[in-house]
Amino acid sequence: MKSLTALLAASFLGFAATAAENTWVTYDAKPGPGKGKHLVFLTGDEEYRSEEGLPQLAKILSQRHGFKCTVLFSVDDEGFINPDKGGSLSNPAALDSADAIVMLLRFRRWDEGASKRFEAALDRGVPIIALRTSTHAFNGYPKDSPFAKWNFNNGGGFGRQVLGETWVTHWGRHKVEACLAVTEPGAEHHPILRGVKDAFADSDVYEAHPPADARILLRGKVLKGMKPEDPPADYKKKTVKGVEQPVNDPAMPVAWTRDHARENGKVNKVFCTTMGAATDLLSEGTRRLVVNAVFWGLGLEVPAKANVEIVGEFKPTMYGFKTYKKGVKPSDLR
Repeated sequence: MKSLTALLAASFLGFAATAAENTWVTYDAKPGPGKGKHLVFLTGDEEYRSEEGLPQLAKILSQRHGFKCTVLFSVDDEGFINPDKGGSLSNPAALDSADAIVMLLRFRRWDEGASKRFEAALDRGVPIIALRTSTHAFNGYPKDSPFAKWNFNNGGGFGRQVLGETWVTHWGRHKVEACLAVTEPGAEHHPILRGVKDAFADSDVYEAHPPADARILLRGKVLKGMKPEDPPADYKKKTVKGVEQPVNDPAMPVAWTRDHARENGKVNKVFCTTMGAATDLLSEGTRRLVVNAVFWGLGLEVPAKANVEIVGEFKPTMYGFKTYKKGVKPSDLR
């Protein structure tokens, strides 16, 4: 009888472990320069389909470059991906072994355990590769929470403190005017830009004013339409500081780097781009930009022209609220 009880208990534990594992996905690495490095991808935004775009980046980095890649999601109580669950982060324990973090988050408010693990990774000095709405990654922590410092409405929160900028406004017209990235003069030889040509984003340009300690790599030319061949927009607009200027003179920064010093003396190498919607990753230049940033952040030699060929099928959903695919579990993405 005891053996039967033990068998049933073991079966239950096995089922529970399998069910838990279904809330995230790990892509084991093929041989490559990323051998021994673990990348953790944090998805969780309501609009730009990070739950579709980041798994594709993880596949590219694991299959083409040899990194072990774990992708975490916002999930509901049944384990389905649900970006509207702002308090959810599946398997935050993966952060304990992260060598670098790739994130596209918006207004998350994780529980204390997940938040502590994320902060511990920052305190280890892991590099941060942050996309699109990561400038306003967190909001909703109670005022008495130790993580209220990250809230978007707390002076710009995590975005301004760590990445160098928070959400300001749409600079280009949303879903009307796309973004074509142009190289900042003097940044032509930066390793992150190796092999990067014609980086394009059909998500619009954000207004952004990175601090003086940031190095701008790319600026986003606002286009008159949603195709890379469309001409540049030519109207004027007021910045958040009330200064009127042509929308493309100067164009807003859309990719930059900076070093973020922690209180314990560790430093996070930060790459931030306000591009990064899943549909933006249809652009080879945009994919290569992010892949190069991972190599750079980890101190690895950036390839002359990194292989960013799509792995499997990739037909990303057009960005928008409430457009995520329902009924999908992370295990479906393996």
